[in-house]
Amino acid sequence: MRIGVPREKKDGENRVAMTPAGARALRAAGAEVVVETGAGDSSGFPDREYRESGAAVVLDAAQAWSADLVVKVKEPLPSEFRHLSPSGALFTFLHLAAFPELTAELLSRRVASIAYETVSADGGLPILRPMSEVAGKISLQVGARGLEKACGGRGVLLSGAGGSPPGDVCVLGAGVAGSCAAQVASGVGASVTVLDVRPEKLANAKALCGERVRTVPSSPEAVGAAVRQADLVISTVLRVGERAPMLLTRDTLRAMRPGSVVVDIAIDQGGSFETSRPTTHEAPYYLEEGIVHYCVANMPAAVPRTSTQALTAATLPYLLQFARKGVLDALRSDEGLLAGLNTCGGHITCGGVAKAYGRECVPPREALP
Repeated sequence: MRIGVPREKKDGENRVAMTPAGARALRAAGAEVVVETGAGDSSGFPDREYRESGAAVVLDAAQAWSADLVVKVKEPLPSEFRHLSPSGALFTFLHLAAFPELTAELLSRRVASIAYETVSADGGLPILRPMSEVAGKISLQVGARGLEKACGGRGVLLSGAGGSPPGDVCVLGAGVAGSCAAQVASGVGASVTVLDVRPEKLANAKALCGERVRTVPSSPEAVGAAVRQADLVISTVLRVGERAPMLLTRDTLRAMRPGSVVVDIAIDQGGSFETSRPTTHEAPYYLEEGIVHYCVANMPAAVPRTSTQALTAATLPYLLQFARKGVLDALRSDEGLLAGLNTCGGHITCGGVAKAYGRECVPPREALP
């Protein structure tokens, strides 16, 4: 088994798909690991450490892409489409419901693509989880910065100070990212409201964050009332494999306090605000309808060392399965990993992606050669 690790090309993407320690574990399992030079530099992992781990460091990206299994962080960009091949499987975050051009390329090139965000285990999403945790925690940092006057915000300090009241934070969704956002917000002293349609998620958020957090069953009316009072709104909604649902219309944003901030963690799935559009770490904020927007599609790349270590810890058990069994046998032997298969042999094999494009979904096991 030859595993390739290309350098990430997405703007501001500072993570790498594998740490040197991960490469060492794969070498011990009998795999050959090929890393493009400079792939780990922005995460603090120089080429030297990969060589010491037993990986081959190559100058040409094509050498990393020509592996049996290509491991990345983010979806391939158009400049990388030429590397896609039916002879090499792809293991990365894909979010295909938001990327029709990439979906078409994967289908036409008959690539077996396995999406981190749809791999499942014990009712959860084990690879998505650590990145959701990072994004949820970062959302408070970037939201607080957006509230500063220099970014166009209304000049509110979330913790309050002296005799001033704390800021109001509204979190849409009480999953991993939402609970982490609420925990950090309550920790800095903000007034926090969490909304979700699932009572058990609201109960979990309350248990994690304590009485400082108010939990509210979600409905269009409840969401509208909460965001109108908020200084910071964070959307963390997720539908596995599908586009994010639209939660805030332009009219709703117009009713918010001028200079309030919205952070759309769901932007990598198409976004959950009508006014959302992807931004970058270099230019993360924009003002629309008087509201400061933060819509960076790869938020965890802001803290690449932490994120790379957490991502490798989540992916390594699956990479070891691939190394020991081969891609196809590993997929056949693990239903949760098989749930990560989004395209194979020219077929869409993920229900959420098929729904997004009105296409037939072939059950993943039937699509395997």
